[in-house]
Amino acid sequence: MPGEERFETIAGCRIRLLRGGKGAPLLYLHGAGGGGIWFPFMEKLAGHFEVLAPEHPGFGASETPEWLDNVGDLAYFYLDFIEKLGLKNVTLVGSSLGGWTAAEIAVRSCAPLKTLVLSCAAGIHVKGVAKGDLFLWSPEQTVRNMYFDQKFADQILAQPLNEEQQMAAAKNRLTTAKLAWQPRLYNPHLHKWLHRISAPTLILWGDSDKVIPPAYGPAYQALVPGSRLEVFKDCGHIPQVEKMEAWTDRIIRFAAETGR
Repeated sequence: MPGEERFETIAGCRIRLLRGGKGAPLLYLHGAGGGGIWFPFMEKLAGHFEVLAPEHPGFGASETPEWLDNVGDLAYFYLDFIEKLGLKNVTLVGSSLGGWTAAEIAVRSCAPLKTLVLSCAAGIHVKGVAKGDLFLWSPEQTVRNMYFDQKFADQILAQPLNEEQQMAAAKNRLTTAKLAWQPRLYNPHLHKWLHRISAPTLILWGDSDKVIPPAYGPAYQALVPGSRLEVFKDCGHIPQVEKMEAWTDRIIRFAAETGR
């Protein structure tokens, strides 16, 4: 069953939230493409967790607050979100831009976290390893560069966006540019503080990621104490779609094996 849609106001910003399942809380933070959809991987996770999937401030049906200037602002917003909703022992899962946000949350406070999962996360820079440039690719290039198996891209491209979806996509691109235009897709100071992450951390990556290349997985692992890295073969930037069964299984098992 799809997650229940509701709206929450945090720090003066009204956001859309999808919520479903039972169990310990899992907070999923989406990437630059946006949220607002109850994806099949969320339904799979909802069999083991209570899944909370908000749309970030500035994205989709959520408001764009005046205070939103950088990913650090999103991190503080979500710490307030966790506190207001009374969430404890949270499994925090972030993908791409959401992974960057999750890392920024964890360097500020791991108190509410049980485990942390960074999936193809932006946020750091590896010298000599260029990221894909979301701001220069055409819409079709962006979709195709997200996947190793082009059948997934073909399925998306075969379904043109309606006017409402086009408006949401434009809003998402604008906010992504505000947060990640310069420097491109990273915070030059984040790497200095990743040692502060004390929550058990799982890092997941696709071996053919064209957005955040696979070299960034070991780089994150080296910076987050005790973290575990797993790489999916023949997989691009969206393993939660392209390798859904394996991706969700790793998270479920990791949360069951670890925690505090």
